[in-house]
Amino acid sequence: MRHLIDPLDFTQQEISTLLDLADRIHDDPAAYQEVARHKKLATLFYEPSTRTRLSLAMLNLGGHVLGFPSENVSSASKGESVADTIRVVSCYADIVAMRHPKEGAPLRASRYSRIPVINAGDGGHQHHQHPTQTLTDLMTIRRRMGRLDDLTIGLCGDLKFGRTVHSLIKTMARCKNIRFVLISPEELRVPDYIVKDVLEANGIPYQETRSLEESMSELDILYMTRVQKERFFNEED
Repeated sequence: MRHLIDPLDFTQQEISTLLDLADRIHDDPAAYQEVARHKKLATLFYEPSTRTRLSLAMLNLGGHVLGFPSENVSSASKGESVADTIRVVSCYADIVAMRHPKEGAPLRASRYSRIPVINAGDGGHQHHQHPTQTLTDLMTIRRRMGRLDDLTIGLCGDLKFGRTVHSLIKTMARCKNIRFVLISPEELRVPDYIVKDVLEANGIPYQETRSLEESMSELDILYMTRVQKERFFNEED
């Protein structure tokens, strides 16, 4: 049984195979509209979500979606642990997608689950991941550019708290001839562990700057992120 907790859980070859399949589904959706028939996806979202929680992909493949829209309407509000929740949900569904504000919650869930667990975003501070969004981003980049190698990628905005940014950097760091331009104010620069453990450890060229305008001409891709206001202690920050 496989889980998807970290973007590096899949090899480059496995990601390529997934993207090839995604392209085929995109180009001929009717051929895949029943492949998940009688399968149930449980969405366990302890944080707000729109696109991921709707799980339209599962519905478009003929599957069913069940779950709760927020922590407040689940038994978590009564003190039920992630381990207890996943034990119960494992009896109802075939696969789980979990979003949680605590880093490592989906990993903990996977250790108690009898069905595959997908991390749909975890963590509320600097060490967090969003592998499902990364797969979507990789598909978008490959469809637009025709490749994942030989690219200069600009990431702009909240690079400190943006978990999609961290996951995308970790995953694309395995591609060939990749260069990153990290565009943000000093307060929202990419965490040191990404710089040291991912970029510098793999010899990947990168540049940190505050100016989007000065960087635009050298980019193949510009990845824009919003400021994660919910991660700050107050609006003034």
